[in-house]
Amino acid sequence: MSQRSVSHAALWGLIMACIFSEPARALTQEELVAKLQAAGYSQVRDIKSTAEDIAVKATKDGKDVSLVVDSSGQVKERK
Repeated sequence: MSQRSVSHAALWGLIMACIFSEPARALTQEELVAKLQAAGYSQVRDIKSTAEDIAVKATKDGKDVSLVVDSSGQVKERK
């Protein structure tokens, strides 16, 4: 393999490593509300961000629920 091919392969590998190692981008409030509405929640309110997650209150199937959204965007109902 030529020196130029090795250099191109190394550069390509470095670029791909940078692309796939970027941290997940936090959801905006509008994106969060849209995500929850798409999941069947309504009346999304009391959005509070902490260092670990986002606490949210909403309504689903006529019942008030408390939710936690983690940094990867996973939604879980608090019991």
